[in-house]
Amino acid sequence: MAPGDSRPAELRIRRVPLDTGRENVIVISRRSKALRPEIFRGFSRVELRRGSKALLATLLITDDGLLGPDEIGLAEPAFRRFAEPADSLVTVTPAPPPESLGAVRAKIHGQTLSDAEVEAIIADITHYRYSDMEIAAFLVGSASFMSSSELIALTRAMAQAGTQLKWPSPMVVDKHCIGGIPGNRTSMVVVPIVAAHGLTIPKTSSRAITSPAGTADTMEVLARVNVGVDEMKSIVAACNGCLIWGGHVNLSPADDILISVERPLCLDTREQMVASIISKKLAAGSTHLLVDLPVGPTAKLANGAEAMRLRKLFEFVGDRFGLSVEVITTDGSQPIGNGIGPVLEAEDVMAVLANDPLAPVDLREKSLRLAAHLLEYDPALRGGAGYARARDLLESGAALRQMHRIMDAQGPSSCNSDLGPRTFDVKAASDGVVSAIDCLQLNRLARTAGAPLDKGAGIRLFKKIGDQVEQGEPLYRVHTFDQSEYALAEAGAKANNGFAVSPSTRRKARP
Repeated sequence: MAPGDSRPAELRIRRVPLDTGRENVIVISRRSKALRPEIFRGFSRVELRRGSKALLATLLITDDGLLGPDEIGLAEPAFRRFAEPADSLVTVTPAPPPESLGAVRAKIHGQTLSDAEVEAIIADITHYRYSDMEIAAFLVGSASFMSSSELIALTRAMAQAGTQLKWPSPMVVDKHCIGGIPGNRTSMVVVPIVAAHGLTIPKTSSRAITSPAGTADTMEVLARVNVGVDEMKSIVAACNGCLIWGGHVNLSPADDILISVERPLCLDTREQMVASIISKKLAAGSTHLLVDLPVGPTAKLANGAEAMRLRKLFEFVGDRFGLSVEVITTDGSQPIGNGIGPVLEAEDVMAVLANDPLAPVDLREKSLRLAAHLLEYDPALRGGAGYARARDLLESGAALRQMHRIMDAQGPSSCNSDLGPRTFDVKAASDGVVSAIDCLQLNRLARTAGAPLDKGAGIRLFKKIGDQVEQGEPLYRVHTFDQSEYALAEAGAKANNGFAVSPSTRRKARP
């Protein structure tokens, strides 16, 4: 830099192989001649700039010779988002906090935010201008109280922040479950049934965050799910539906960021949940939405009163955006299906679609019930005929053929679909009847076993609530790949296997 030149010094970009999750992180050497790290003390963020392009990031200092004094390292997320080639010259300056943080502080102090303030917060979150700590502050402030006007503004801002899909069909149906129930992979049965009938159902789903499998993780066992917007539209035009990962088409991108921060904090407020779900469905172009609310002791909703309050909230927000929302409650007392984990859940789905006599009856019946509700949105179908139509499409093989069309259109999976070869059985400690199953604990165990990172890791259930068991009889089998995960899962199951077995009232036969 020439004497008297006040312009910031420039550094050369170097790509650093660091996965920093969602956070933008850049690194400079403590020996940097262009920048003195001390000047950044007191600033939580810095601004990286090249021409009109700018990126906010967290700055780290290295002493180990990783970078030269004229270089700046961009971790993988920052390098990808900044999208400038290595060796490009950039400037780095201390970044003032986003103006919208003032609204976050106001929310923490109990004030009601305006539509513009909510929109500014979501815009800054979407553009990665907030650190995780700042996002957490917004979530905690909102968790204490959120007005109806704030909820509507939040839903609108989240829906408008990313891709907004439009479809030629006047009716676009969708379904969503609030989650928490292991193996509840009904979407993969419902979509081919509804699509085979002729309704449009472009299903975008999430990947697992704290569960052992999301719909996208399970579908990825059968077909490619990383599909772009144009390709998605072609698939839906050809098949009436799809089953893809929503993150790849950028629907309500702020939602994925908020969820990834709120889950570790165990923040799951009803308002955030409704804004999350409705915003994604609005962005996806849905006109009719069926919401599944599982209710059970270890589900997200413990009783009917909680479900009723959430149902009214869904209906209120749906009405404000012209989205037809139907909410039903379902049994959330135990897992649905026989498998927990992507490969095992995919096996259950395909068994149901193939009308295999050994297919899990609970997954089949719940899927038919949900499909029936969606089919009855069709004006050409007589009221009450939805279940019979869904069953006919399943039993005739039409749903299976439609699923194969969707799989072919999305392309082959590149995942390993082998089951984890290291297994152990969890056995009943006494004779009796299964009286309760802890859904949350089974989710934890399946994830400890390696799911969903290892598609073939997870749990195969042998018993459900009401089943008779004898001492030493297997309740379920755990599949893992690595010895370390085997050991952790085994220890977790010994501490709490998630099953309650009560003494049976059935009399034993006399010898």
